[in-house]
Amino acid sequence: MRNADGWAALHRGGPLEPWSFARRDLLADDVAVRIDYCGICASDLAAIRHGSAFPVVPGHEMTGEITAVGSAVTGFRVGDQVAVGNIIDSCGVCPPCLAGRENWCEQFPTLTYGNTDRKDGMPTRGGYSSEYVLPARFTYHLPAALDPAAAAPLMCAGVTTYVPLKSRGAGPGRTVGIVGMGGLGHIALKIAHHLGAEVVQFTRTADKADEARALGADDVVVSTDEKAMARQKGRFDLILDTVGARHSVEPYMTALAMDGTLCLVGIPQGNIEVSPLSLIQGAKNLAGAGSGGTAETREMLDFCAGHGITADIELVRPDGIGEALDRLDRNDVRYRFVIDMAAARRP
Repeated sequence: MRNADGWAALHRGGPLEPWSFARRDLLADDVAVRIDYCGICASDLAAIRHGSAFPVVPGHEMTGEITAVGSAVTGFRVGDQVAVGNIIDSCGVCPPCLAGRENWCEQFPTLTYGNTDRKDGMPTRGGYSSEYVLPARFTYHLPAALDPAAAAPLMCAGVTTYVPLKSRGAGPGRTVGIVGMGGLGHIALKIAHHLGAEVVQFTRTADKADEARALGADDVVVSTDEKAMARQKGRFDLILDTVGARHSVEPYMTALAMDGTLCLVGIPQGNIEVSPLSLIQGAKNLAGAGSGGTAETREMLDFCAGHGITADIELVRPDGIGEALDRLDRNDVRYRFVIDMAAARRP
């Protein structure tokens, strides 16, 4: 077994504190990754404060360096800069897996933390730690054009927004709305802009308008302004809803053009309500998306490297994780916290 040092919540709602644990020795197809940076996702906060499996070492947005490779690994070598996301294994034989869309594995993918590893039976521990051991198939070369710290959130927020934007046709001649301008939304805005779509940012307050335009928005609509929302009727081919808080989606259904799609990537608390007529009138679509498979993740990283897309981040030291989580809970971040895990190795 390999020793790892991390930051864990030992019980529900508990503080993050230093904690040592074991990773497996490398299997033939494994790599070991020294973690340099790890993003803080809203799902980390949920796992710490509302989860059921403890201790929990959160974190599923990692960049770092290969420190060891298994005997059968040919695609990586020690010293390679890499990225790791929220899926670290899958069954490998079901139709989604064979299509490179392992996030929809019919046996359910192995998640980076809070899951049971299908190979060794151990609880999976996340990226708030010194090292990760995983199959090479779920490890990605980090393009040299991407800053490792700012690229870490691409492994969750980036792929979660890139996949539905690309697959649902965001591009020239299409009008795309982005609901919410947080960790997911600000990256979605950048991606939609570079895909060539006309991009409109929906935001609850006007104070983000200038920032939205700087990130690539062609227009900004204040969603709390009923008159402004009424003027959006029939405008959008695609609306990507990134909001995790409870809210009504009916105004966005109204804003869709004929055959338009509202795609949810945020996970609001409770159920959403949609009038059947909102779907029937105009033959509109309500869809969802989440994460991405290996092929889509590689494509996303290459796309972001080609267009200079990374997250807007605030870097924090490991001993500042607790404060960062409290601020995230208050939505006090523009737009993503990233932990400088390498700081724990510096004097």
